[in-house]
Amino acid sequence: MSFQFAPNYTLSVREFMWVVASYFLGCFTAGYYWTRWRTGQDIRRFGSGNVGARNVGRALGAGAFTVTFLLDLAKGALAVAAAIWLGLRPEPVVICMVAVVFGHNWPMQLRFHGGKGVAVSLGALLAYDPFIVLCLVAIFLVMLAVLRSFTLSGMTAFALGPLAVFLCGLDKVEVAGMSLLAIVVLVAHRKNIREEISRIAGHRPVKETPIRIRKGPTDEV
Repeated sequence: MSFQFAPNYTLSVREFMWVVASYFLGCFTAGYYWTRWRTGQDIRRFGSGNVGARNVGRALGAGAFTVTFLLDLAKGALAVAAAIWLGLRPEPVVICMVAVVFGHNWPMQLRFHGGKGVAVSLGALLAYDPFIVLCLVAIFLVMLAVLRSFTLSGMTAFALGPLAVFLCGLDKVEVAGMSLLAIVVLVAHRKNIREEISRIAGHRPVKETPIRIRKGPTDEV
């Protein structure tokens, strides 16, 4: 039994099942559940409104940022590493890579309101080919020196990532994988990109709302 994925291309049952599993793995949004556990509140009601590490860090501090970032990184790496370990063909591995990011950005159980996919993408790419991550980091550092904007530099790195992968001589499957990830991440960041461009143009940045936690006399600070 197989599943028609595209004209002249089918996925085996095992490949199809792991693509679906990768999406649901991505749906485990660590930032949302961590914030619920620590504060009882919905992180999507604060700051930028997403469940990613940066928004969680702004609301709950560096420790929460680190936990969320590492868990998001790990689930991206797990989806791809497991696909490779299961012996999936290169194309289904790339589909799994996109599926786990898609699940993080648009999780079913949160009514498709999730994160932005940067940490998950980096984890998936680290498991797939660490050289691609080195290309992204190099582009990011150059653009950060020029633009002085963390967000725009990161998005430029993803936008130029497919070209960098192609120029470095990697095969077409890796170029396609980087291209698909770039599209997913850039679409998720479209509002942030507009805000950063407005800020650079001299407009007032949007003020984000912190989470206020009422502490009792016996609560730890």
